[in-house]
Amino acid sequence: MTVAPLRSFWMGGFEGADHVNGRREPLDMAAATAHIELLNGDYLRAREHGLLTVRESIGWRLTEPSPHCHDLARAAHIAITARRHGLQVVWTFMHYGTPPDLSLFDDRLIERFASFAAAAARTLAPLHDEPPVYNLINEIGFLSWAASHTNLVHPHVGDPHGLGEDTAASGYDVKRRLVRAVLAGMAAVRNIDPRARFLHVEPLVHVVAPREQPELADLAERIAGYQWQVWDLIAGRLEPQLGGSAAALDLVGVNHYHSGQWEAGTQRRLRWHEGDPRRRPFGALLQAAWERYRRPLIVAETSHIGVGRARWLDEVAGEVAQARAAGIPVEGLCLYPLVDRPDWSDAAHWHHSGLWDVDHAAPQPRQRLLVPDYAAVLADWQARLPGPPALPLAEPAADPLPASTPHGAIPCPT
Repeated sequence: MTVAPLRSFWMGGFEGADHVNGRREPLDMAAATAHIELLNGDYLRAREHGLLTVRESIGWRLTEPSPHCHDLARAAHIAITARRHGLQVVWTFMHYGTPPDLSLFDDRLIERFASFAAAAARTLAPLHDEPPVYNLINEIGFLSWAASHTNLVHPHVGDPHGLGEDTAASGYDVKRRLVRAVLAGMAAVRNIDPRARFLHVEPLVHVVAPREQPELADLAERIAGYQWQVWDLIAGRLEPQLGGSAAALDLVGVNHYHSGQWEAGTQRRLRWHEGDPRRRPFGALLQAAWERYRRPLIVAETSHIGVGRARWLDEVAGEVAQARAAGIPVEGLCLYPLVDRPDWSDAAHWHHSGLWDVDHAAPQPRQRLLVPDYAAVLADWQARLPGPPALPLAEPAADPLPASTPHGAIPCPT
């Protein structure tokens, strides 16, 4: 019998990006949201709302301050805390950031990432009673484009003033490098823990020609086709000499936000809140991914901002329900972020996109405020759209690893 990879169909993700932004400011989003500080409370709240699977990021930049020195104390702390609360963690190893001596344009990244992935697997394997699920590098397609054609991350080789307006190129060279790193990382992890499952997370998008420029239809089709490049490389459909194979494409994670549909050339978004008729239903995007790869799908990220959060979830969940009824194996749906987060480029600007907002005026900073209508829609759909039944929860165990020096980590000099 095949064991479902997720403990619960409904999931919640905690923002964990750790890259250096375009202003050369190093980010630690899990700390900025006080998630690490408030970990117990965040996990209690997730469990109370039926979210028994959570997404967390280890953060390669944060974990490897100097070459081959891996400080995995935070990851071990998260894993142990999750066990105590009966939660499953789906881990992202690299959430955009690289160690300070590497960049996305450096082939040394491949071997170094494999070494880091092995260290992380050694630390996490004994903390998982069920096969762990790993997302080795998050959103390779987005990251490759951002580093190659915008100034959203540092270092970058794109337009120093480009904030993401140009989508006509894909950052393919960086994609190839990061896919090679993923494949090397998978081999390193499986050498440590053959149980491991791998979730490959990329955005699902839709691109159209502007109404006034129908001649851009071919360009729109080409840009939309970029979304398949990473998965095709991993699956060995594209450049099989890199080592990809059908077996490597284990679980397909798809992300979708309101801004993921736009016009080629003008970059104008097909506004969801205005009901742009050119928008493609999310279910149709899921069907395209399923027909292309025939692999289990997980909605790894979705959310909206402000007052649109509840209505967005209602629409997305409805599309997922229809897809499942049509036989498309969508095995999970993740609210991301679960707790509101600040903007990568402006720490004072919070997006109001979580199931919980953050109260900045409370006596204790960054306290959580449940968004009632969002929570109500979640509860309604949880009653109608169940996933695999929750696995029996293990009794809380004594900490098997010391938090200061996780097993398999290389202590860093102080």
